[in-house]
Amino acid sequence: MSSTATPEKRRTALDALHRSLGATMTDFAGWDMPLRYGSERDEHLAVRTKAGLFDLSHMGEITVTGPQAAQLLNYALVGNIASVGLGRARYTMICRADGGILDDLIVYRLAETEAASSHYMVVANASNAQVVLDSLVERAAGFDALVRDDRDAYALLAVQGPESPGILKSLTDADLDGLKYYAGLPGTVAGVPALIARTGYTGEDGFELFVSPGDAEKLWLALTEAGASVGLIPCGLSCRDTLRLEAGMPLYGHELSTSLTPFDAGLGRVVKFEKDGDFVGRSALEAAAERAASQPPRVLVGLVAEGRRVPRAGYSVVADGKVIGEVTSGAPSPTLGRPIAMAYVDAAHSAPGTTGVGVDIRGSHEPYEVVALPFYKREK
Repeated sequence: MSSTATPEKRRTALDALHRSLGATMTDFAGWDMPLRYGSERDEHLAVRTKAGLFDLSHMGEITVTGPQAAQLLNYALVGNIASVGLGRARYTMICRADGGILDDLIVYRLAETEAASSHYMVVANASNAQVVLDSLVERAAGFDALVRDDRDAYALLAVQGPESPGILKSLTDADLDGLKYYAGLPGTVAGVPALIARTGYTGEDGFELFVSPGDAEKLWLALTEAGASVGLIPCGLSCRDTLRLEAGMPLYGHELSTSLTPFDAGLGRVVKFEKDGDFVGRSALEAAAERAASQPPRVLVGLVAEGRRVPRAGYSVVADGKVIGEVTSGAPSPTLGRPIAMAYVDAAHSAPGTTGVGVDIRGSHEPYEVVALPFYKREK
């Protein structure tokens, strides 16, 4: 008999701390990650009303430097990275030559080096980090730029929720008021050197702190102490998923995949045809844009349940006895108090307010209403 060894799960620098807090751990993209510490609902509502603290060290950081770093990224990705200002970040995608989405990314333009060499950090989803790294290395051929795997160089903590600015201000003298949405600046938080970013994935204001793994525990404990009086609690991946679902944010493997182009996903705006030079997938994406304009693909919509049964990814969306789409993500919404879902549906059934739509849940067609995304938007 032969046995295949199970690959060792990766653990973040905060692994022992999560276990000491009684976290329920789960395998996520090869990482052992905290799913929840107590009640998913309590963690979700803490982020909506107070603050939550997340370990996101499973995300994949890739550094791109060199005189032609911007040109490489413009060629490798669909966005215009050369136009990103110093200290700013941009949401973009990396696609295959056929236009299929390999991953959605955040790219930070960091401080220039002494050699007048550009410095970017590409942050990929954990499940796709190796694919993104391999693709960038392959696409770097012919460019005066270096692609470096920095996944082991960073731990990533996130503080999300309306109380997060106050919590962070008590631990840093960095100019948080001047830190715009989708930007990052170097600073010191609780004595720890960090890249402080403000992108968020929960629908709330919040900050992401990229630090050395050796500093992660010190920073986590300092944030926990600073946030205790205003209700900050540790939060796991489960509530991160319901928070992003309420905020209408796509998740790779659910709303995004290699079988979809950005235009199929309703995110054609991230593709910048006007930028200089060719880029991987350009011709396929131009064709996809034309198709989308003349014959709209299925549209990503929100669905809100009339009943209590929860839809799950892969369930069929039906109307008039026909399948008109498919659920990509579904969960109970702690904020709305009802089950919600995102789904791709035929354009004819995509208008907000459309009724007569159901989700096939184990043979029963449960009634849903089509709504505009996002389900939840914070008051600013």
